[in-house]
Formats: sequence, structure tokens, C-alpha cells
Amino acid sequence: MLKLFYAPDSCARAVHIALEEAGAAYEGVPMSLASGDQRTPDYLAINPKGRVPALVTEQGVLTETPAILTYIAQRYPDSALALPADPFGLAQIQSFNLYLCATLHVAHAHKLRGTRWADDPAAIAEMRRKVPESVGACFALIENTLFRGPWVMGETFTICDPYLFVFAEWMEGDGVDSARFPKVLGHRKRMAERPAVARANAARG
Repeated sequence: MLKLFYAPDSCARAVHIALEEAGAAYEGVPMSLASGDQRTPDYLAINPKGRVPALVTEQGVLTETPAILTYIAQRYPDSALALPADPFGLAQIQSFNLYLCATLHVAHAHKLRGTRWADDPAAIAEMRRKVPESVGACFALIENTLFRGPWVMGETFTICDPYLFVFAEWMEGDGVDSARFPKVLGHRKRMAERPAVARANAARG
């Protein structure tokens, strides 16, 4: 059985939703980042990066949300997460998810994780001040260019959708005026109505 280590309000939520969408048999292990669960010796033996999510499989441990989402989609090809057969379509999915991972998530992290990049309190404060602008710019690109609708890739639900949903729920907390992004808000509402999301929400408490 798969085992998912996750923090309820982290990007690991996308993996949690994907497992529910896939109908996977898995054990969820909630962790508290505020309490430092991710830095304990037991967890570092599982994921030396000290981050979530981590998915323990029969073949070993997987980390990094885009990689885990792709694994789930390939492991459960008959689910709603099925990947396109053509290489270009798959690359488009990966391109979107890697943008969320490498650009949007990093911009969001400047709010609370500035010490990853700087020690100077003034520099950290400046990173935090910039978050509404930098995160808002990411959502502007998604809204105006990348999002097809009604799902990220168009008519077909993909692993992009639970991942975008997580970041969309953080918009207001990042100081972003979500009313500027009606397509993203519509997507967030559609995602919130999916049974898999309700099941993942129930599991996280």
C-alpha cells in the first residue's frame, strides 16, 4: 500500500487529492511543519530533503509534487488523471506543473520562508512585501495565457487541476486580489465541488 506523508495545508494537498481521484489504496500520515515533524531523524530517513510530500511506494520513496502526480496518473491509467498518449500533450502538462512548482510556489514561499534565501531582516521583509505582486503576476499569466478552461488543459481533467487548486486557495492569504482572476476562481469552485476534494478535506480534518 502507498503511504503519503503530507502537511494538511501544504502543496502536498494536491497529491492527497490526486490519490483520492485515482481511487488509490493508501495510508495518509499527517505532519506538522510548525512543530518540525519534517526535521525529525525518522522523517529525514524517508526524505532527506525535509519537505513534504513524500510518497512511499513498493519500489521506493518519491518526492516533489510534479513527479508524484505523474506517477499516480501513470499508475492509475483508468482514472480521471489519465495522461495524454502524445508526447507533446504530456510535455504541456509537465510544463504547467513545473511552472507552478518552480515559479509560483517559490514566489509564495517568499512570504513565510524568506530565510531560505537571505539572513538580512530587511531583505526578508522586502521579499515578503513583494509577494502580492509576484504571486499576482503568476496568476495573471495563468489567467490570460496558460489556462484553457473549464480545466487547466481544456475539456479534460488532468494532474494540473489539483495542483493549481492548492495555489488558488492561497491567493487571498498572499495578498492577491482574487477578483482579478475569474477563470482561476471558477476553476477553484469546480474543484471544491469534486468528491475527491471533499474526501481529502475530511482526511486532513
